[in-house]
Amino acid sequence: MWKWSFTMVVRIKKIHPALKHAGYAATALLPGEDPAAFEKLHQDLIAELRPDGPLENDTVATIAHLTWRKQNLGTFRIAEYARNHCSAIQSQLRPESTLYLLPLGGIDPDEDATACRAAEHLARRELGDAYQLVEIGNTATLDGLMKELATEERLDIMIDRCLKRLLFLRGLKSLSSSASSPPLPRIPGPQKAA
Repeated sequence: MWKWSFTMVVRIKKIHPALKHAGYAATALLPGEDPAAFEKLHQDLIAELRPDGPLENDTVATIAHLTWRKQNLGTFRIAEYARNHCSAIQSQLRPESTLYLLPLGGIDPDEDATACRAAEHLARRELGDAYQLVEIGNTATLDGLMKELATEERLDIMIDRCLKRLLFLRGLKSLSSSASSPPLPRIPGPQKAA
């Protein structure tokens, strides 16, 4: 029989604060990316596309996020390197059996927690700011990006359906209001000679 190691339970509960509040999304800014450059891109798109109203503003914001992600795909390569480097450090400083499941009567939890802290400290020191990409987990992976894009696409399809329905209903209302309104007065034209 297997049980979770103490360290794994602690790690599961220790979630990056930004993830708790949906602060990071794969299509938005990730740690290490320049917020001022993103804001400039967004403002340039607003100037070019001139959105009017909340739906158009949302569409331009989506275009800005997708354009930003396309221009900054390298962040995912950096994140992959950081995750691999962090895993290598953990495998050096922590026994293999403590990384996943621990058999009953296994390694001392205090010893494992100390090794975990040492691995984290070394990874933070060696990776610097890139360690934040490790902390946010699957968000900074191409898999995470694809899942997020698929979800956004489904939401966009649903919004488009609602917009089509709204336009259809408005069209019906305009037809019924024009049918119920009195006919326009006829303006006499020139008389034909007999």
